[in-house]
Amino acid sequence: MANIHPTAIVDAKAELAESVTVGAYTLIGPHVRVGAGTSIGPHCVIEGHTTIGADNRIFQFCSLGAAPQDKKYAGEPTELRIGDRNTIREFCTFNLGTVQDGGVTSIGNDNWIMAYVHLAHDCRVGDGTIFANNSQLAGHVIVGDRVILGGFTVVHQFVKIGAHSMTGMGTVLFQDVPPFVMATGNTAKAHGFNLEGLKRRGFSAQRLSAVKQMYRSLYRRGLTLEQARAEIAQLGEQLPEAQGDIALMLDFLAAADRGIVR
Repeated sequence: MANIHPTAIVDAKAELAESVTVGAYTLIGPHVRVGAGTSIGPHCVIEGHTTIGADNRIFQFCSLGAAPQDKKYAGEPTELRIGDRNTIREFCTFNLGTVQDGGVTSIGNDNWIMAYVHLAHDCRVGDGTIFANNSQLAGHVIVGDRVILGGFTVVHQFVKIGAHSMTGMGTVLFQDVPPFVMATGNTAKAHGFNLEGLKRRGFSAQRLSAVKQMYRSLYRRGLTLEQARAEIAQLGEQLPEAQGDIALMLDFLAAADRGIVR
């Protein structure tokens, strides 16, 4: 049996793995599934069609799977999906998806989510991200792998944040942030690329050179976005080791329908 505090209320229809722990005064609804090794702190509310994977740490006072803050929501059985090995700190609020999008709010694996973070309906978060305190995501935001959001980062609806990018404290995003780019300010502007983070992740000299050249094409050469994309596409022949990084950037720019931070 799961280790459930006697004051917790867990619906009989909820599916909890045997090694799950549930803290005092926590409420878990009938459509919730929780994987092995996950710990849920006291005074949490987990409801809706919510699936939580293995070995997550959910701290006290979190609200997961509540109805989206969307006037169009009419009680449809939409979902919240949380992967494995995530840390979710105090007072986080993650909402269900809506039928106007894919119907799912999703979070991948190995994310470090600090206190007071809000993920609105239909957000999609990748793997290995770090969200500092009070990061706030509006609906339909897409966040790539290994993104770092500084404290009090605020993200507008439908914004995309590319893999390995980073924001400074108090950043306000109305446009997309390309992969590898560092952005800060209200409203956000690009301020270099995430060199130190990429070094720590084992990027080779050739891959770092490719990222540097892509950044120059986007921000330092006075090119239009289309011209920059064409120039970036040519890098693959010169830097074959970085073809994956170049493809990541080109795919992102092709889908950046809100424009990119400049």
